[in-house]
Amino acid sequence: MWRPSLNFKIRESDMPDHYWRSLHYYNLYRLVIGGVFSVSFVLFGATLSFGEESPLLFFLTSIFYVAICVVSIITISLRWPGFKYQLAFQVVSDIVLIVALMHASGGEKSGLGLLLVASLAAGSLISRGKMALFFAAFATIVVLLEQLHRVLFLNDSSSDFLHSGLLSISFFATAWLARTLAKYATASEDLAKQRGIDLANLAQVNQLVIQDMQDGVLVVDENGIIRQSNTQAEKMLGVVIHKQRDLDLADYSPPLAAYFRHWCEDHEAVFEPLRIQANGKQIKVRFVPLGGEKTIGALIFLENVSIMQAQAQQIKLAALGRLTANIAHEIRNPLSAIGHATQLLQEEEGMDKTQSRMLQIIRDNTFRLDRMVQDVLQLNRRDRAEIEQIPAENFLRSFVEDFCQVEKIPSAAISLEIDSDQTICFDRSHLNQVLWNLCRNAWRHCQKQDASIRLCVTEAHIENIIQLDVIDDGAGVSVEMQPQLFEPFSTTENQGTGLGLYIAKEICEANGASLDYIEVAPGGQFRICCKGGTC
Repeated sequence: MWRPSLNFKIRESDMPDHYWRSLHYYNLYRLVIGGVFSVSFVLFGATLSFGEESPLLFFLTSIFYVAICVVSIITISLRWPGFKYQLAFQVVSDIVLIVALMHASGGEKSGLGLLLVASLAAGSLISRGKMALFFAAFATIVVLLEQLHRVLFLNDSSSDFLHSGLLSISFFATAWLARTLAKYATASEDLAKQRGIDLANLAQVNQLVIQDMQDGVLVVDENGIIRQSNTQAEKMLGVVIHKQRDLDLADYSPPLAAYFRHWCEDHEAVFEPLRIQANGKQIKVRFVPLGGEKTIGALIFLENVSIMQAQAQQIKLAALGRLTANIAHEIRNPLSAIGHATQLLQEEEGMDKTQSRMLQIIRDNTFRLDRMVQDVLQLNRRDRAEIEQIPAENFLRSFVEDFCQVEKIPSAAISLEIDSDQTICFDRSHLNQVLWNLCRNAWRHCQKQDASIRLCVTEAHIENIIQLDVIDDGAGVSVEMQPQLFEPFSTTENQGTGLGLYIAKEICEANGASLDYIEVAPGGQFRICCKGGTC
């Protein structure tokens, strides 16, 4: 035997908000119907034939209808009782009250029975078809009982049962149609929900894959709005991309945004590596269109050219490094003997100026070769880094004092600009060696005035990254010289070995840091980017 069920698949506590909104809108419809009946009866009752058989019943029923709707507004807002009970109560009360209004207005011929069709359709759709047949059966029973009452007690014709029967058939037809539509709506809703879950999972997988890539990745739409990005892209661009809101690519990297606009006009365009001023890195940019035939955006790959060049350089210099280390060991002893013999010859008396000059040339070049040997041997020990937390302010003040004393430089020539409470993760002796080399080069090329050399410590846009800049007021490095700046044995001075900056960069990389030249005008600027905070 079929029994109407008030059970829904969704628990009352988990009922979605849109179910309650639907019930609220249905109740507002009922409130309007009740209000219209009440006002119409008072103003146009005689004209519209409302309540012609029982005016008092019609008026009281209309007022009661409005009162129930007002109470329902409160119960829906409180969400108590449960959703299924409130829905059943509203539809059942609709059926009873509309049939009472119909009875007071002359029965089936009043036409008010058609309002039951709207109530049944609304109740069936809101219940997702679960109670459609129950509502139709209940409405049929009430309508037939009302017609039976009229035949038995009000002397109506029994032929009027035909109209009631047709109306009852329309109830079941409406219930069946609403149930079918509700079934399709539920299936579509479930499918949309599943698709949403699948899309969310796919987006999460995509984000995990993107985050795990060594290259920087940006996903932008046709308007240049960043939709997705990974940490590598933020590091390469030297920015932090906020994912909570849509942001224009131009806000983070105007040059990259210009590349993107050019690419949108010409997909075959080839671009020069992009130089990032914030960290001095050179970035190779590659665009991949999204959206098939109609481009709706682009996938931007960012490759760190500096890393690729460094890897190629490491492979090329690996064998050379081992060879030069062996050679350095082999020539150190003969070099020491040459230097010692030259010193003894210089101490002899009776030498003319030409001989003294020749001996001095031998001694200077011996000293230069000995420095080169020491640099090569030191380069082989670069990986022995003992990284520690170094308070930036205390370390740099001590360094400046020692450097000025040893190099015989006025202390006023070097100024410090340090953000408070900054710590640097670095090997202490390695950091001292790198800064010593950079400051010595800066002093050699600066104007040798007060604050000609500036040591600046700032926090980068990327979290836990510290920037240590060595800036001088000299002529800077020429554009032609910059590509070879960190290559070994590259120098513009006769007294230099060409290994200082190369070794400094290698030491920085051994400490998980980077050393780059930042092109500024006027002057020169070298930037060390290293980890800060907890090592």
